[in-house]
Amino acid sequence: MIHAIDLVLLSLYLVALACALYIIGAHIPYYRERIKSGVVNLFMVAMLFFLVAYVFKMVTVIWIRMAAILQYKDPALEAIQLYAWAIAQLGTTAGLVSLAVLTYTKHFDLFIYLRKIDRKGEK
Repeated sequence: MIHAIDLVLLSLYLVALACALYIIGAHIPYYRERIKSGVVNLFMVAMLFFLVAYVFKMVTVIWIRMAAILQYKDPALEAIQLYAWAIAQLGTTAGLVSLAVLTYTKHFDLFIYLRKIDRKGEK
């Protein structure tokens, strides 16, 4: 049986998932342009890593919540869900730690060079 709290939680999870997917989608042109130029901002890469991990986390929590609502209990499924949750938590924590370190050190201007560029700026 579905309770009001289940609907509230699922709604919040879905909104969070939609927002994260929107942010990723809205930044696709930036990443395409930067990858084409061969230089990507490290802070933006860390943000992308965090958001992808967060999307995985939201999909996992929706999956876990739906299994609970539908009262589907299987030890193997619960083990897989637990490992998926641990991986999602590891990813979001690593992303947040990366963003926190970059913010604390004020290194917003670090770049990853994807290809070697000579001193004149040519390939």
